[in-house]
Amino acid sequence: KILIEKMKIILAQPRGFCAGVDRAIDIVEEALKIYGPPVYVRHEIVHNKRVVEDLKEKGAVFVEEIKKIPNGAVTVFSAHGVSRKVEDDAKLRKLPILDATCPLVLKVHNQGIKYAKRDYEIILIGHEGHPEVEGTQGRIPGGVHLVSTKEDVRKLKVKNKNKLAYVTQTTLGVDDTKDVINELETRFPKIIGPGVEDICYATTNRQEAVRDLAKHVDLLLVVGSQNSSNSKRLEEIGREKNVPSYLIDGPTDINKKWLTNVKIVGITAGASAPEAVVMEVVDKLKKIEKSNVKVMDGIKEKVEFKLPAGIRYKKSKKELIA
Repeated sequence: KILIEKMKIILAQPRGFCAGVDRAIDIVEEALKIYGPPVYVRHEIVHNKRVVEDLKEKGAVFVEEIKKIPNGAVTVFSAHGVSRKVEDDAKLRKLPILDATCPLVLKVHNQGIKYAKRDYEIILIGHEGHPEVEGTQGRIPGGVHLVSTKEDVRKLKVKNKNKLAYVTQTTLGVDDTKDVINELETRFPKIIGPGVEDICYATTNRQEAVRDLAKHVDLLLVVGSQNSSNSKRLEEIGREKNVPSYLIDGPTDINKKWLTNVKIVGITAGASAPEAVVMEVVDKLKKIEKSNVKVMDGIKEKVEFKLPAGIRYKKSKKELIA
């Protein structure tokens, strides 16, 4: 009798949706149920292809500019947050607004505003062009200096090195942020800031889970979209641990050649990737090769964020608060 050795699949814990993403998607879905389609969303509600396509099918319309939203249309701000100008433009047109900005992103906005009111020059650690960064830049009075690397910090020119504060993009890698913060503190000893503890809990948890997972697998698959910062970082961590790692949107992206001589496959998912897609990836792997599946031990997240008043009030009172 020939024994066929099965491939093992290990699922990271935690993985996939975080509380901020859950809340943002719920806001769009509830708005569609309550007000009916179309509901307009400024920017992708979260950075995931499947989520966006599913919501489009239900009647959500995604736009990059407020001027493309018809008068009176229900308007949702994405989980990444928006600048003050975007919000003011929407209010000027009296659009009914539902704000799906992640509460952890709002916390960063409020920190930056607090420092600015105390006349601190603000440094934002983040990636240029990311919608969260653009939103934060547009929220802090007086503007910010944007840095991504230690080299950026070394080139930085400030007005008063004794009156500086920093805030961070929530979805950056903890290690990357630590390095930049250390460089800031070395160059500007009197700088103040919240520290790495304000990096999103979901980002931190998923990165730690991947570091653990990488010790046990021959291949790492990260379910997430190419424009998702936190998903790309999970792929990078796998490669840093010398594990072949690939960021995939779903099962159709799997290349069978990746599985050559692979006995254990690790799977994780970015904070905006649906669990349903993770299961589709598992099913595809099982069809390619008989597999046993286990879930890694890890943190079980219990964080929940409330829906905005406009949704809660409408559900009970049948009336929109703009």
